[in-house]
Amino acid sequence: MGKRINLLVEDLKVEAELNDSKTAQLIWEGLPIEAKVNTWGEEIYFAIPVKTGLEQGAREVVSSGELGYWPTGHAFCIFFGPTPASRGDEIRAASAVNIIGKVLSDPKVFLKIKDGVKITLEKA
Repeated sequence: MGKRINLLVEDLKVEAELNDSKTAQLIWEGLPIEAKVNTWGEEIYFAIPVKTGLEQGAREVVSSGELGYWPTGHAFCIFFGPTPASRGDEIRAASAVNIIGKVLSDPKVFLKIKDGVKITLEKA
């Protein structure tokens, strides 16, 4: 079983599970993390103090609710719908991301989150 984390932003508390990848382990070891969110279509991303490269299996097209790490921006990403890079109804990251876990409830709750609000990642 993966490691459970809480994503705390405004009045939301969303539980997620990290997978057993090297990148997810580095993030787990760095918790708690606080940042200000950026939105890009139906994606939230924010820089975190983890620096690592692409892992085998990294990809650009992701599923709603997946969590990713974007090495280019040292960023934690929460995907919940189409982005400006999407083609059709796919969910596409700006470039390849390491898949690090998934949200355990409806990721569409993130639709109401605006640029610049604070988010906290913590161990559940």
